[in-house]
Amino acid sequence: MRVTDIMTPDVDTCSPQATIQEVATRMRDLDVGSIPVAEGDNLIGIVTDRDIVIRAIAEQLSLDRPISEILSSDPVTGTVDMSVEDAANLMSQNQIRRLPIVENDRLVGIVSLGDIAVKDETYDNAEVALDDVSEPAEPDR
Repeated sequence: MRVTDIMTPDVDTCSPQATIQEVATRMRDLDVGSIPVAEGDNLIGIVTDRDIVIRAIAEQLSLDRPISEILSSDPVTGTVDMSVEDAANLMSQNQIRRLPIVENDRLVGIVSLGDIAVKDETYDNAEVALDDVSEPAEPDR
């Protein structure tokens, strides 16, 4: 099965100029934990709810600051021709739960570990991928 068979197409994005507050509100309204940041159709980064907490709130940044200040730039991406298993492996290797899917540098969708677990009945290793992504990292102390 290909990743395009299970991905969410027509992903909501935000511009790099959107404020942290606007992006957080949009996440709440859409009930999502991440939003790709794009200029037109070109993906320039991704911001997660964790980014907002760790890079903005914990650092006491004003929520009126642009999201470009805290986004994860150069995100790991998948391609439209990859298999679900390849996507899960890529997510596992990079410890990510969401994988933007691009074609010719254009964002065309996003796939999550939940998509893999729920929508792909042929891929038996979704639990393994989830375990690998959820493996705790050593804290910096």
